[in-house]
Amino acid sequence: MMMTRGTSRVARLTMGGRLFSAVKGAAAEGEKFPVMGVRWRSSLTLGEKEQVNNKNSEDGGNKEVVASYWGIKGEEVKKEDGTPWKWNCFRPWETYQADLTIDLKKHHVPTTFLDKLAYWTVKSLRFPTDVFFQRRYGCRAMMLETVAAVPGMVGGMLLHCKSLRRFEHSGGWIKTLLDEAENERMHLMTFMEVSQPRWYERALVFTVQGVFFNAYFLAYLASPKLAHRVVGYLEEEAIHSYTEFLKELDKGTIENAPAPAIAIDYWRLPADSTLRDVVMVVRADEAHHRDVN
Repeated sequence: MMMTRGTSRVARLTMGGRLFSAVKGAAAEGEKFPVMGVRWRSSLTLGEKEQVNNKNSEDGGNKEVVASYWGIKGEEVKKEDGTPWKWNCFRPWETYQADLTIDLKKHHVPTTFLDKLAYWTVKSLRFPTDVFFQRRYGCRAMMLETVAAVPGMVGGMLLHCKSLRRFEHSGGWIKTLLDEAENERMHLMTFMEVSQPRWYERALVFTVQGVFFNAYFLAYLASPKLAHRVVGYLEEEAIHSYTEFLKELDKGTIENAPAPAIAIDYWRLPADSTLRDVVMVVRADEAHHRDVN
């Protein structure tokens, strides 16, 4: 017993020494290590990675940026034409072409008490949004997507736990909801390229997401039907907002800039696509989420 304890203690000390050496060595080389909240280099944005690469090139070094969050080099992924795939947030097999044949006027008329509660809850949330963002549709879209990406993750998580507790299948709903959350997150990644949020808008995202996540979590526990109705009406408002966005683009009030590269790859858009094309496919996605919920 004494020998086992001694051996275990030596092993822990040895591992601790190796970890300390690794951190110390990484710090000496300018690496970022995932200890005490410091980011590992793989969690940098593409722009930051390019700066690191450029700095290494200037120094004549041959340091390699690791593409995995855990510090492990991921497999090399290429496009169909053989060129390297530059996105870490999604892969080529997760891309698609949006179905633009949607019914913009489709509306679920609230009849039951839960329907009316969901409908007026969403309507009440729209008023402060209109006051705060007014016609700044790029920033409005950014805020909308930080909220719209929450329900799918919450619903998928709760259904996942329910499936585990009851030892039963989910009927495909877990994947559907998680895919919805991922799609909404990609909307955010796209509009981050279009509209750079200000510091107080970022602070507002923290506040709104914290309140909405917990409120939706409790609502889903109480009544999944109510929670999905809320999402359905939220998506109806999103369709309306993106339709107004398109009107401003057509009038020339908002510049119809070239589409971000991440949007071209994600929705398989033509290389000469514009911001208007991006808004069109995003609105089509929202219509699909509306119908599902």
